[in-house]
Amino acid sequence: MNHLTIIKTLVPMVLAISLVACKPGEGKKEGKTLAEVDGKVITTEDFKNEVERLPPYLKPMVQSNEGRKELLDSMIVRQILLEQAQKDGVDKSKEVSDRLDDLRKRLIVETYLKKKVEAEAKVTDEEMKKFYDENKDKFKTGDQVRASHILVKTEKEAQDILAQLKKGAKFEDLAKKFSADSSASKGGDLGWFPKGAMVPEFDKVAFSLKEGEMSGIVKTNFGFHIIKVTGKRPAGIRTFDEMKDQIKANLMPAKQQQIFQRMKDDLKKNAKITINEEALKGVDFKAAEDKPATPAAK
Repeated sequence: MNHLTIIKTLVPMVLAISLVACKPGEGKKEGKTLAEVDGKVITTEDFKNEVERLPPYLKPMVQSNEGRKELLDSMIVRQILLEQAQKDGVDKSKEVSDRLDDLRKRLIVETYLKKKVEAEAKVTDEEMKKFYDENKDKFKTGDQVRASHILVKTEKEAQDILAQLKKGAKFEDLAKKFSADSSASKGGDLGWFPKGAMVPEFDKVAFSLKEGEMSGIVKTNFGFHIIKVTGKRPAGIRTFDEMKDQIKANLMPAKQQQIFQRMKDDLKKNAKITINEEALKGVDFKAAEDKPATPAAK
């Protein structure tokens, strides 16, 4: 699946996200105007906010011009649909009102939990060191390199970029601007990887370069790469300092779950709760599914 195909899957997703356009006079909007739809303005700041709401795996797709156009088009279509829905009175329907009320409650709870859990969930150095000492076998690795790359579709593009690099252009800047890979947002950084983790052509070149050295043009089935090795480390057991961030990331979910469980138990202890078990058993899901949608208010 190519990037444009993936971007086209954004349309229904973006249509489901809350609208950002507004009428002139409803308050000054930040950023440059990207589009106007029947007097409603969509700005560069609106577009950036839209990208932030996308799932992480889709965000790199809007770095291409085609992807940006596709995303902006979906925002425009959504604004048109909103206007038509408002003309038909859908915004005043009980169904919309009930769902908005439910979403508001969920957002309040989600925001509260995120704030409380993140504030209280701490992984100490002692906990991380204990995990490291008890699991050293898990930190054995072969030779590893850390590399960045710039991936483009044609050899001509790669040659032009390589020429800029040889003239002193910054690798990270060109990766962010031109690379078609998801690592572009990180300046092309692929992190650490062992032998065999990449396709053979890429792998061979990456492990043959010295630290700080840059390759020529490397062709793989993904396209044309320019590779820069930013770190090398030999086989062995990785040190605690090297693995500290990874250990913390591994321990954090369990710590957050522990905090959440404790919060939940404490809150329930202080609340007056009664449960009707018989009514719970008798909930008729089929009746709820068959219930027709509430008509729009006229």
